[in-house]
Amino acid sequence: MPLGFLKKEGEDNNAEVVEDDFVELDANMSENDSKVIIKAETLKEYDDVEKVQEHLRNDHIVWVNIGPLKETDMTNLKRAVKKLKKTVKSIDGDMAGVDEEWIVVCPRYAEIQRSEETQEAGSQ
Repeated sequence: MPLGFLKKEGEDNNAEVVEDDFVELDANMSENDSKVIIKAETLKEYDDVEKVQEHLRNDHIVWVNIGPLKETDMTNLKRAVKKLKKTVKSIDGDMAGVDEEWIVVCPRYAEIQRSEETQEAGSQ
């Protein structure tokens, strides 16, 4: 027997190998074969937040570059982020800052898993 080393002590070396029953699964079992859509948008002005909101309402995950708006108008950036937070909350989604120039927003079917460092910093 090729895998004789897996046998318990005292078992018969000539014992018949019992094959497991296998079940063949249909590859088309999933009813929802649609792919997740991830968009990237840039906030150059306050009104660009409406495009991001529309993507969220269409169940798209959106990477948002806030760098250009941050450089030109910090007040409008704060307004835009506040508006996105309200939208994310209303659709039961999630939102997180990735770095100084990028945030990611997602609808309810997705969750942003934060690193332990981020969670610890938020709890202080």
